[in-house]
Amino acid sequence: MTSSRSAIRVAVAIALAAVLAGCNQPKDPGYQGWVEADLIFVSPDESGRVTQLNVREGDQVKPGMQLYSLDDDLQQADLNQNNATLANARQSYERAASLSKTGAGTQANLDAAVSALRVAEARVNTSQTRLARRIGYAPVEGTVQQIYFREGETVPAQRPVISIMPPGNMKLRFYVPETELPKLAIGDEVRVTCDNCAADLTAKIYFIATTAEYTPPVIYSLDERNKLVYLIQARPARPDVLRVGQPISVFLNSRTPVAEKQ
Repeated sequence: MTSSRSAIRVAVAIALAAVLAGCNQPKDPGYQGWVEADLIFVSPDESGRVTQLNVREGDQVKPGMQLYSLDDDLQQADLNQNNATLANARQSYERAASLSKTGAGTQANLDAAVSALRVAEARVNTSQTRLARRIGYAPVEGTVQQIYFREGETVPAQRPVISIMPPGNMKLRFYVPETELPKLAIGDEVRVTCDNCAADLTAKIYFIATTAEYTPPVIYSLDERNKLVYLIQARPARPDVLRVGQPISVFLNSRTPVAEKQ
């Protein structure tokens, strides 16, 4: 009986020591950051009025999917004019080629007809390309993040109509003090938490800034050096559960207890 009580006392002492050790272990407040994304902007080469919008914000799109259409009256008229010019250039070439075969035409006339035909063909190809680009297609797979112009509105040249967010383009941005830099390397995994998010979120560091933010004078005191922070960027393992602009906390050591929120 005495030995049994001794064993119980030893077990209780060990458990109590473990609890006290856990209490004494410093809590990790983490580093505050936010979610960003490198958006893909889809824009027309020339200005025009939006005649059809095929997607809404939040829609999933795949490469080649039609997103919008712009009015194409001017481009179609330009194509018709260049087609007519091409037809005349072909007739001139055929006439010059026929005269050259019989010896009635000169080589200079044939060369000029060939040159005019090539120019006319190039202009038709350009017109066809301009006409085709009045329709905007999704260049990548992703989610429609924002629509900047809707049906009936006029889009300036090279201004985006739609932005798309590919899942792989989502990133986490946070800052760490200079003293933490030696502990970090490209490819390191960090733990991520956010309000009402899953408990097992992680991300991998892919960028570490080489220059400090808000750099003080060149000669640093010890206090100033402690204030230096460096931008870190990481790719989340599960981007689908995060949202652009969402605040997050990043923990460099996954084993350090997380500080409780006040």
